[in-house]
This record gives sequence, structure tokens and C-alpha cells, in this order.
Amino acid sequence: MKTYIYFIRHGIAPFSIEHERSGGTSLSEQGVLDAKRVAELLSNEDIDVIVSSSYFRALETVSPLAELIKKEIIPYIELIERPIASLNYAVSEEELLIGIEQSFVDIDFCLPEGETTRQAQERAIPLIMKLLSDFKGKKIAIGTHGNIMTIILKYFDSSYGFEFWKQTSKPDIYRLEFEEKELKLVDRLWNQ
Repeated sequence: MKTYIYFIRHGIAPFSIEHERSGGTSLSEQGVLDAKRVAELLSNEDIDVIVSSSYFRALETVSPLAELIKKEIIPYIELIERPIASLNYAVSEEELLIGIEQSFVDIDFCLPEGETTRQAQERAIPLIMKLLSDFKGKKIAIGTHGNIMTIILKYFDSSYGFEFWKQTSKPDIYRLEFEEKELKLVDRLWNQ
């Protein structure tokens, strides 16, 4: 019996440290338009349940889909984005990218006061396993973020890492096919 997870990476949203501490920022105007396109694209997929990171940008990206197919969104803090460094730690864009790349090579690496890939897996994977059990044979949409999505994929297939993360877009959609709890296939559904 096949179970499907649809990872829906959030649309474009401005980043600010203050907002991130309180659940992130709302989508930009383009992000709102893209969220409607996501809903249209997935409207015929017969999705059974919608869960999401509790961050605003992820919730807002799956909201038009939820409205369209008349499903409630169940938020989970376990699915929030992985902070590679403390929000109090000043880091350049270059340092951040180097840190993210290193964190996929060494799953116990993070920048000061950040979360390692292993720690992020330890909080997110039990929930993914529960969803695969609770909704076996169903289709599960998950509002997510680029880093945590890649970390979850890496748990099931070690070939996922920095290069995959780097080529994802905002928004983005990946359909994962599972047999029991084994990942069999990943298809990208989003075309910009």
C-alpha cells in the first residue's frame, strides 16, 4: 500500500530575526500569488490531510489549498525550519551557506547555538513516521521549509543534501511515494 507525502516549501517571505522568534513572517505579495498556484496545482491530487510547520510562511502557503479542498491545517512545531545558527549570532550569507553545506556532510555540525541535522531529524522524523502510520495509504500535504525538508529527505535517502537544497525554489512541491515507511520515489511537481 502506497502512502504519499507532498512537501510544499513555502513561498517568498521577507526574513527578519524578530519575526522568526515569534513564528516567522507572512508571505510577500508574490508568495501569496504563488500559494494560490500551489492550490490549483494540487487541487486534483485527492489530498486527505494537511499538516504544516507552525511558522506563518508555511501555514500561509498551504492555506489556499486547505480552503480549496475544505481541509483543516494541523500545525506542528516539530516541522519548523532548522536554525543553523542562533538568531543572536551575526553570520554573513557566505558563512551561512558554508555552515549549511557542512551540516549536510557532518550531521553533528552547526554554527554557534544552532541545530544540527541530527537534532533536526530527531525532532521531525518521529512525527513523519507517525503521519505515515496514522495516514497509511493516504495523501499527506506538508507545509514546510527548504532546510528541514532536505533534512527529512536525507534521513530516508542519504544522497539528499546541500546541492538539492540549493536548487529548490520558493515555493516548491515534491511528491514522495512510500511503501510502508520506505521512500521509493520523489517527483518534483512545481514548475516555475
